[in-house]
Amino acid sequence: MAESENKKLEPFWSQESSSPEEEMFSGLGPARGSILFLGRYTLKEVIALLAKRSFFKEAKKRELWPLKFRLDSSDYPVQRFLIYWEKEEPGRIVVDLKIREAEVKFSAPRQHGYRLPGQHCLLFEWLTLQNPRLSFDEKHPPLPGQVRPGLSLSRKILELFLYLGKLISLDALVAFPAYFHNALLFSRYFQFVNPIREGEIKAIRRQFSHVPFRQLAWAVYLGCLKDEDGQVYEWQAEEQVVALSQTLKDYLDSRLYREIVRHVEKTAVFSLDWELFQKKSREQGILY
Repeated sequence: MAESENKKLEPFWSQESSSPEEEMFSGLGPARGSILFLGRYTLKEVIALLAKRSFFKEAKKRELWPLKFRLDSSDYPVQRFLIYWEKEEPGRIVVDLKIREAEVKFSAPRQHGYRLPGQHCLLFEWLTLQNPRLSFDEKHPPLPGQVRPGLSLSRKILELFLYLGKLISLDALVAFPAYFHNALLFSRYFQFVNPIREGEIKAIRRQFSHVPFRQLAWAVYLGCLKDEDGQVYEWQAEEQVVALSQTLKDYLDSRLYREIVRHVEKTAVFSLDWELFQKKSREQGILY
């Protein structure tokens, strides 16, 4: 980080701003190489929006107060935004976000013969929402990759970025789910640009609706889910989007996209190797 960014930031004021949301942002356009959030907004402006959107109220309910903030723009246009509980220490991270703004030409539509122009997107390269005050136990084991229990604020964070997306005229929010269970969780709000992957996720969710969420997450992570040829289903991250532009909405609602999704959902067949899952679960110390 730059020397000026190494200074510790004081906790933001405890009273929530009463300013209208439209007055919270003063930026007119992105400034390349800037330490401003998304090249437009000061840290205070970002924090004001968090206050307006009740993020601080939710943090206080979880006894995560005071909060400290850090914005790292050393790899601009990729930026890292961190929120800590009380101290800037790795074990006290509440939010860890890596984002960048970019023009994206999605490959999946072209592969299926659909003409979709480039889209102005906000890409979530990394997002962690966790409660550093809580720990896992045998009754509540972690999901793959989890260090701390979640915040249960994903919907509120999404609404915040939807507001920002409309404010700066984005065409889409884009996530790259690193784990299978991330894709399932994101699917409440996001769709895969690739209709084949969208159909696969729907097929797996339908075929294993009787399997607890954490079990299914670990089964995929441990290589215990197999396709109809008996090959291990290996998770590969692909773009999931929340469409904001009409052109992207039209693609996701097109007859072509919907027919491919339905076909894959109905024809894809998966199986779970329960014996292998039990063996690998014991090796990992995960009890089910």
